[in-house]
Amino acid sequence: MIPESFISDVDLEEEIEPNKTYRMNLKDNIIEGFIDEKDAIKQAIYKILDTERYAYPIYSWDYGIELSDLYGEDVSYVCSELEDRIAEALTQDERVTDVTDFEFDIYKGTIKVRFAAVTDIGKIYMEIEVVY
Repeated sequence: MIPESFISDVDLEEEIEPNKTYRMNLKDNIIEGFIDEKDAIKQAIYKILDTERYAYPIYSWDYGIELSDLYGEDVSYVCSELEDRIAEALTQDERVTDVTDFEFDIYKGTIKVRFAAVTDIGKIYMEIEVVY
């Protein structure tokens, strides 16, 4: 048992983690330099939405998005599910508080989704393509 006097002396204030990370250069397929703030959050959003949830044991079950079961489904069902799944996946990151402003462009077999991720540093507008 830990003495109460020891517990009261401990500073329990939560420390905010820095936002700095490595920069992914997707064009050249390399890691170069560092990024932080808005660019780091945009990269995190890209990585979350590019990772199928439960498919890779290196990631926790809270990381990524479930898209594989949407293949072959009706487009109206896919669009409604995408809103929920994108919001659920992105709000696992403590920097993202909400996902809004969804817009869909539907092409044969592909849906282009535009949305805004509401973060602690403002809205970040993103776009992804989903094959259904």
